[in-house]
Amino acid sequence: MTTFDDRESAFEAKFAHDEEMIFKAEARANKMLGLWSAEQQGISGDDAEAYALTVIKADFEEAGHEDVIRKVAADLDGKVDADAIRAKRAELLAVAKGELIKEVD
Repeated sequence: MTTFDDRESAFEAKFAHDEEMIFKAEARANKMLGLWSAEQQGISGDDAEAYALTVIKADFEEAGHEDVIRKVAADLDGKVDADAIRAKRAELLAVAKGELIKEVD
């Protein structure tokens, strides 16, 4: 292998790793958002965990995270507006990324 091939392989491996970490952070943030939403709805325990999984699954409906925002907003039935949910998700995404970084270290 040439140096160029080695660099290309390393770049591809880094890209794959970065994409995996983004996916994990998004899924973790969605779970946290689901647990937060469950708490807002008075759902706890195993029911809250099951609900959080539905929020994670909602993210697979379309690209981006607006599908998750719509689901949570609908489930909260007007108690919290979409902008507040977006802000909460952004906050939780930062937390999720921080947790993943700690796990890697």
